[in-house]
Amino acid sequence: MKVLIVEDEPVARLYTQTALKNLGLQPIIATDGEEALALLENEPIRLVVSDWVMPKIDGLEFCRRLRAREGDYIYFILLTQMSASPEHEDEAIEAGVDDFLVKPVNPRELKVRLHVARRILEYTARIQRLESFIPICSYCKKVRDDQNYWQRIENYINERTGSEFSHSVCPDCYKREIVPQLEELKKLGKPRVERRTP
Repeated sequence: MKVLIVEDEPVARLYTQTALKNLGLQPIIATDGEEALALLENEPIRLVVSDWVMPKIDGLEFCRRLRAREGDYIYFILLTQMSASPEHEDEAIEAGVDDFLVKPVNPRELKVRLHVARRILEYTARIQRLESFIPICSYCKKVRDDQNYWQRIENYINERTGSEFSHSVCPDCYKREIVPQLEELKKLGKPRVERRTP
């Protein structure tokens, strides 16, 4: 699993990087929030360990910008020089931080935080899969939208994707629906043979 380390101090960065490697993870490095945001544009990373105090964009602003983006949920651990005050914790939580670690990183505490992060990311992925299900009527095949209105599946998909539909008949439905109708038409088209008695 890739973990993005956002840390401007070389010694702290190396220490965290080593701890992550020892846990079998793949650290990706950024030295500030701007570099981290640029990296996340191209890297599928779901876990961030970021310093709070950094040049350019600090850890909180980086987290805010990260949360403002669309895409998969990213678990965010914030590093602090000392235990954060309740006010600072509140500010960090409002910014979207998920957890805290005091620097220098204790490898055991990091392992525990990462275990929780993985579990939360797994549950988040499951929820996203469940939310991706589309409620469809078993009988008429209408789809229920987010406002609880039922509409034809063609309209539902068109509104969300812009796709247009052309209607056709699949081979199974052709055999089941069309062939019997054609047979009936053939029967109707044959002239009646009237029997005459002498």
